[in-house]
Amino acid sequence: MRTWGTLTAVCLGTFMLLLDVTIVVVALPDMSHALHASLGDLQWVVDGYALALAALLLGAGAAADVLGRRRTYVAGVALFAAASLLCGLASGPGMLVAARAVQGVGAAAMFATTLPLLGSVYQGKQRSVALGVWGAVSGGAAAVGPVLGGLLAEGPGWRWIFFVNLPVSVAAVWLTLRVVPESRGGGAGSAWQRVDWAGTAAFAAFAGGLTYAVVRAGEDGWAAPATLTAFGCALLALVVFVLVERRVAHPLLDLSLLRNRTFVGVMAGAFAFNAVAFGVTPYLSLWMQTLLGMSPVRSGLTLLPMTVAAMIVAVLVGRLLHGAPSRLTIGGGLLLIGAGCLCQAVLSAASDWTALIPGFVLVGAGTGLVSPTVAGAALASVQPHRAGMAGGAVNTVRQLGYALGVAVFGTILTSRMESTLPHGAAHALAGGAAGALRATFPDEVLHAAFASGLNRALLTAGIAGLAAGALVLAVVRTPRPAGEQPQAGGVPVETPVSGRG
Repeated sequence: MRTWGTLTAVCLGTFMLLLDVTIVVVALPDMSHALHASLGDLQWVVDGYALALAALLLGAGAAADVLGRRRTYVAGVALFAAASLLCGLASGPGMLVAARAVQGVGAAAMFATTLPLLGSVYQGKQRSVALGVWGAVSGGAAAVGPVLGGLLAEGPGWRWIFFVNLPVSVAAVWLTLRVVPESRGGGAGSAWQRVDWAGTAAFAAFAGGLTYAVVRAGEDGWAAPATLTAFGCALLALVVFVLVERRVAHPLLDLSLLRNRTFVGVMAGAFAFNAVAFGVTPYLSLWMQTLLGMSPVRSGLTLLPMTVAAMIVAVLVGRLLHGAPSRLTIGGGLLLIGAGCLCQAVLSAASDWTALIPGFVLVGAGTGLVSPTVAGAALASVQPHRAGMAGGAVNTVRQLGYALGVAVFGTILTSRMESTLPHGAAHALAGGAAGALRATFPDEVLHAAFASGLNRALLTAGIAGLAAGALVLAVVRTPRPAGEQPQAGGVPVETPVSGRG
């Protein structure tokens, strides 16, 4: 326990916070029925969590360096548990979305401190082993999420996908307080001087405003006043963020890194990876359950071809392609993901889920190439003293990519469906209300409309994946900065990763 207690405590929290990114996907139809939620509500159930996690990740890492990483981690777990309880008790979609956002705040505090805690306890070979285990747990959480979510939704009910976090949180807090030592980052100055609160707030406003604008575009149109106002507010928040980062002593993101083409290329690849690989998944789950009549468990199990392919390729990458140029693993992986999305865009009114299998396998293979290498590529593109900032940035853009991907592909899905169905019916169908619509529209029309919408979303995702892969291949270079340490599990083994540089 003295040796591996810290790893166990950190992995418990990591497993929970990453599990909750994907576990809700297969429960969306049940949530829609129980809470009378609209498509927009369901999008925010997914995006509220991912956005809060993305927007606060860098700021939470900076605060943890000052306030104490163990203290921040424990506070994050406690907040995550309280929000999970509220999610399970939600009486309406508004309460559920708000609780999911609070969950994301707790998850940001947890995620920002996991690697620094490991880096402060383990050294040398032990650190390499710890990071390898942590990476395996991170990948396993995303893979298990849909299946576990299906089992809980079909068994005790969808609320238990949140209640199950409570005993795990208690164990994580108890173990952390017992065996994990406190650690802090270096530097002088008070917490208020060293933490970029203004930059954190501006980035949160930008990410939230941009996602809200895309969701509103799906409901009201791209030229609607509410949509344009939201885009304008997001742009203003981005300008404020840039101005703040140029002036503060301890920025969340050193803007000079944006002159590093390799760093920019890796960030673009990380953003596109989560958006393209996973942004359409919630709508595939809705299609399978509400149109094909599949149970939540079967819907979750349909993702196994993608999961198994990702795990096999990730293992092969670690054994056979160790040291391969990141431009090839990330760029090639994105090309596979883009091709996989295009292979899925072949649905018709008569299709069942098996039409997706070839595309799932390609997406899984691409995920196995990108996921284990993208963080290491980000760290390798900067000087060692910026490793924490680069590590936080790559995790931030990945979660932001997922949130925006869900919003963008939902808008594309409904826009295409409106060529067959009225506006309200298209949104109701995409939101899981196929049963109610069958009294008005023939079943074949509903199947054709949803398949057409999915095809358009998958086609867009495929083109975006191919473009992102080509961009990474063109701009990312692999020379290591001076002083960089050898890597294990995608993280430099001699450089603890914090939420900032």
